[in-house]
Amino acid sequence: QKQLVESGGGLVQPGGSLRLTCTASGFTLENYAIGWFRLAPGKEREGVSCISRNERDTHYADSVKGRFTISKDNAKNTIYLQMNSLNPEDPANYYCAADSFTAGGDCHPFRYLEVWGQGTLVNVSS
Repeated sequence: QKQLVESGGGLVQPGGSLRLTCTASGFTLENYAIGWFRLAPGKEREGVSCISRNERDTHYADSVKGRFTISKDNAKNTIYLQMNSLNPEDPANYYCAADSFTAGGDCHPFRYLEVWGQGTLVNVSS
């Protein structure tokens, strides 16, 4: 069973930080493009940050550049998203995803068809 499980969401004040974790089981992330996506009420699913399958390309949405950092620990088969300077535009359900068929560098959600996590909720409020 190929699975991804997210954790680390919660409530944080504006300007605060969270680190999201996504752990894979049943497959190895080394052979997959991986990414973090978010879905907020009334908005389309957005690619937040992705690493291509060959690990040569890393994408960040313009809205999170300089604030969020994606990383992957192949030894632990785990993906992280460090989120700093959170603002009221960031609340959403955050998902990790992986796909072995796409290069994945463009971080478009429709490219990621193979494995999705259940999501972890991020809230930003004073």
